[in-house]
Amino acid sequence: MSVAGNYDHYHRNSSHSSGSSGGGPRAERCACCVRTMKWFPVLFIVAVIAWSYYAFVVQLTFFTVTGVLQRILFLLFYHLILVMFLWSYYRTVFTDIGRVPARFRVPRSELDRLLRAQSEDEQKQILEAFAKQLPIVTRTLNASVRFCEKCRLIKPDRAHHCSVCGVCVLKLDHHCPWVNNCINFTNYKFFILFLGYALVYCLYVAFSTVMYMELIWSASGREGKIDGRFHILFLFFVSLMFAISLVSLFGYHVYLVLLNRTTLESFRTPIFRYGGPDKNGFSLGKMNNFQEVFGDNRKLWFVPVYTSLGDGMVYPVHASHLAASTPPPGMTTLVMSPSHHHQQQLQLPPPNSAAGRRNHNDDGDDDDGGNEDFTTTTSKLETVNEHKYNHNHHHHLYDNVQAPVVPPVRHNGTVPNGDVAGGMRRPEDIV
Repeated sequence: MSVAGNYDHYHRNSSHSSGSSGGGPRAERCACCVRTMKWFPVLFIVAVIAWSYYAFVVQLTFFTVTGVLQRILFLLFYHLILVMFLWSYYRTVFTDIGRVPARFRVPRSELDRLLRAQSEDEQKQILEAFAKQLPIVTRTLNASVRFCEKCRLIKPDRAHHCSVCGVCVLKLDHHCPWVNNCINFTNYKFFILFLGYALVYCLYVAFSTVMYMELIWSASGREGKIDGRFHILFLFFVSLMFAISLVSLFGYHVYLVLLNRTTLESFRTPIFRYGGPDKNGFSLGKMNNFQEVFGDNRKLWFVPVYTSLGDGMVYPVHASHLAASTPPPGMTTLVMSPSHHHQQQLQLPPPNSAAGRRNHNDDGDDDDGGNEDFTTTTSKLETVNEHKYNHNHHHHLYDNVQAPVVPPVRHNGTVPNGDVAGGMRRPEDIV
């Protein structure tokens, strides 16, 4: 990693961005056209869904199906699946991406030192010193801290820079043009549900129409059937085509969820500071991996509401990827016994500490923290006495698993008396 040659370029960009023009009206028009064109795939999906609604409800159900009870059942199941499908798609498209908080941003003074460094070793030392109090355990190929030159920040574990959105994104899986959004920590559950319900929708439509293919193409029938048979025919082949493509995509992402990997991590193995490359470094067992994305409330697993665990910055890792003496800030050892459903000593930060806090910038500013200056703080960890926690649900238990340091919370945000939660919490529970 060498960024020393970018010093003059950095200051030119800084002074240019502080100016008033910013490229003029022509550049603004071009940017507006690009943003508009990015919505074309989304509009195409919406148009296909609208046409399939007309073909199924009007042409098939009302003009082809004769039985009243069968017509009611067709419409009932169709609309239930359609609502869940559209709900998941809406949440995937319009959920804000997870932005990196301001405390990961390298301040101007440290950035000047970094850009003036004479060697890569000196740069690595500067980044290591700055990231000492940040909860990160992954590194680059040359064992240095993961630094984004475009955003000028230290990347949290599993975060990557999205060239389309122009910002670093928490737990980035990929940027999907069909939803015009990054698939990341904040909407990964919605994306999986969108794929699942889209597959169910296509299969339901295909199997419903195939039963009437012979009737549609027969010479006999009432008026209107001949005019609408092409809609129903195309509906069958289009739904079948989408179903075939969705099977592989949905199955692949279910596979990634069970292994606790992202698409990027499946092609680029995470490199840990201790232990080196490990594709399974974040895996905690299939059930725990599933709950990290879908939450611990089984009633909400398949509902497009936010239930994912964690804050998008700190993730449980195996003990082999942490120093034996001092874990990084915000992380601690979670010892789980395979024979007893309990967990022991946890270190908890104050509720308002930086550890586990999530910061989403909704104003679209790449700066994430506005003009807020970075100050390095050391979180004081409070040690709680050893105690047992009886899980209300079964987990796959592993020895020497690292869990992020977060206070226990219930679904309503309250702290239970004498209980320790399963290791992670939701953004709405974080103060």
